[in-house]
Amino acid sequence: MGKMKALRLGSAAFVACCAVVGASCADAPGARTGGATNPSGSAPAVIDAPLLAAWQAHHVEFNYFGITTLYTCDGLEEQVKRILLQLGARKDVKVSARGCPGIDLPSRTAWVDADFHSLAPATDASAADNVRAQWTAELLRAQRPNFLGYGDCELVSEMRALISQNFTTRGLDYSAHCFPHVESLDDFEIKTDVLRALPGKPT
Repeated sequence: MGKMKALRLGSAAFVACCAVVGASCADAPGARTGGATNPSGSAPAVIDAPLLAAWQAHHVEFNYFGITTLYTCDGLEEQVKRILLQLGARKDVKVSARGCPGIDLPSRTAWVDADFHSLAPATDASAADNVRAQWTAELLRAQRPNFLGYGDCELVSEMRALISQNFTTRGLDYSAHCFPHVESLDDFEIKTDVLRALPGKPT
């Protein structure tokens, strides 16, 4: 028998899943709950001297459609938020997902709204709201950081426009080759330099 794919859930509660290929799903393994927004356990590599940057506001909508991985709306919100924070978004990220069949029930489709701020090099060095920032190298793939799973390929693929159009990056290398019902280490990878805020005010 083929291996059943884990559902990405927003809580650890047992849930009733829809029938898949004629068989009833059991309670989902690997259930996801709220956690740290940067659980990689290591600081990103610093590659440049600090510079002045400014926060830019973004509102983005996208549709999630999953074949290999189903999320609850809570689980989808959490995973999108974690990815945005990992790429340097400000901590006040707000993500809302809708269209799931009920609380704690996984869905193949959902509509996602994200409101967040990302950094861009400052155009006015004297602006009062400038912050100190630094280019840092980021690599996102399955298990790096450890909140990303092998089944997140479809989500990473559908976030391509959101990330490439709303973050200031250098050398963005974005690949996502997702195959239905197949999970592997090399399915997706985001490799880029991103601007990350530093503590302290500009002098």
